[in-house]
Amino acid sequence: MTKIYPNASSSSEGKISGDDPVVLTVWKKSLLLNCEGFTVFDPRGNLVYRVDNYMAATKGHIILMDASGATLLTIRRKRLSLGDTWLIFDGETTEDPGFTVRKNVSLLNSRCLAYVFQKKSLPLYQIEGSYSRRCCAVYDEKRRRVAEIRQKEAAVTGVAFGKDVFRLEVQPGFDTEVAMGMVILLDQMYASGRFI
Repeated sequence: MTKIYPNASSSSEGKISGDDPVVLTVWKKSLLLNCEGFTVFDPRGNLVYRVDNYMAATKGHIILMDASGATLLTIRRKRLSLGDTWLIFDGETTEDPGFTVRKNVSLLNSRCLAYVFQKKSLPLYQIEGSYSRRCCAVYDEKRRRVAEIRQKEAAVTGVAFGKDVFRLEVQPGFDTEVAMGMVILLDQMYASGRFI
């Protein structure tokens, strides 16, 4: 089997940054037994982020953690809203969300999956494509691609992994944590077997 698990040596600390795009490997599986979630690796195979759903009672409440288990983002479903709307908070706080993500329900723009807002009425980001085929991108308000989800292929054989393993490519200047938060929400909005 091609390696998709982390290196045993160390894990990445802090935010990923640089002048080149960051390519993360996202595995739709928790490293904990009897849990569902995500495990995310950097290009060297080190564990970067994880999401573990311990109980079904956490419905509508998701936490993105770093490799050591510290909370990076708290994601909550917005109650009493029309449509599928989620709030992304920095750290463990649940006051003053950094982003609001709303599922697209309009038939006029069928390529659009979701809109991302940040304290203003116009969308700051738009997510387009097909999450079920792991082929979608996040565009900023100037239509620049800032993140992209693509199927992952084995380096040696070129054979694609299943839908549970895919690539998240994040452009310089865009926060990898926020990009991973958007992946989690796309999974909540569009995956048939939602984990919470």
